[in-house]
Amino acid sequence: MTDALKRLADEGVAIWLDDLSRKRITSGNLAELIDQQHVVGVTTNPSIFQKAISGGDGYEQQLADLAARKVTVEEAVRMITTADVRDAADILRPVYDATGGQDGRVSIEVDPRLAHNTAATVAEAKQLAWLVDRPNTFIKIPATLAGLPAITEVIGLGISVNVTLIFSLERYRAVMDAYLAGLEKAKAAGLDLSKIHSVASFFVSRVDTEIDKRIDKSGTDEAKALRGKAALANARLAFQAYEDVFASERWDVLDRASANKQRPLWASTGVKDPAYKDTMYVDELVAPATVNTMPEATLDAVADHGDIKGNTVAGGYEQAKADIEALASIGVSYDEVVKLLEDEGVEKFEASWNDLLKSTEAELNRLAPSEA
Repeated sequence: MTDALKRLADEGVAIWLDDLSRKRITSGNLAELIDQQHVVGVTTNPSIFQKAISGGDGYEQQLADLAARKVTVEEAVRMITTADVRDAADILRPVYDATGGQDGRVSIEVDPRLAHNTAATVAEAKQLAWLVDRPNTFIKIPATLAGLPAITEVIGLGISVNVTLIFSLERYRAVMDAYLAGLEKAKAAGLDLSKIHSVASFFVSRVDTEIDKRIDKSGTDEAKALRGKAALANARLAFQAYEDVFASERWDVLDRASANKQRPLWASTGVKDPAYKDTMYVDELVAPATVNTMPEATLDAVADHGDIKGNTVAGGYEQAKADIEALASIGVSYDEVVKLLEDEGVEKFEASWNDLLKSTEAELNRLAPSEA
């Protein structure tokens, strides 16, 4: 086994695990990944929790206690998920302390059913921050149109945020603007900006999945030449946008007030097409001050045969722009694709959340004490 993960970390990429379960916490597996695989953070989402809790391992006693108390299914889900995030945050606390709060983070998402409701998203973010009660928590807020003002409001309150479900360059610029506006609010309120952190989760593999599907329908040689290029091009142009925004005069004012940059986080980095190398979205997106959150299979693949060859983002902007522009020439609408992916992303998380509520309700009913 090579130490490609160490080389990745040495290039300035923070390695986060895109998974969490109670078994991973209690078995010592998470601590082992931190110690041996250079993992310095954890992300969760409704799909991850649905899989973990419906799998049942480690949740029986808490579910039985919640059933005895006759709590609502929504309260039960929040008690279970925040307990896992709190415990994971405690395991990662030494990393948080060692990195000055930049890493050692665990993310938990607002209820995805609130994705189009700004006020409810803000209220939920405040509640989650209070429930978990750990300084190394990120509250995940989706980058929907309703999510943008929520990001500003929550950052303005001094709560650190992981902005999720970003697919388009235009929306990514709006996310960075919302973050800066939040920092400006926090500064005006006299908060310590050095304590506020954020990442912007830019989704990668789903872009190729959708665009390749359209390329395959076209069937021309010109179209086929673009297979597997759109996601990397999109992400590289996102990094260029990040460099632009955080070199601006507006940022300089906040920088002098000890604010932290909002790091780009590459999400959805598991390769879904077997025609592509399984470490492609890691090897080809190496840049300083980024985060790559990986499912465990991708983490293991990078450890085994990742090809980390320095910065693979810088210098690629012109080609990336050409690759995105070429999509229109083969009849693929970039704007249509990214809008579809955002809508689908919200719908998938809503579906997972509803499945989680159903499976948790079934467990609460099964474990409820008899009335006799």
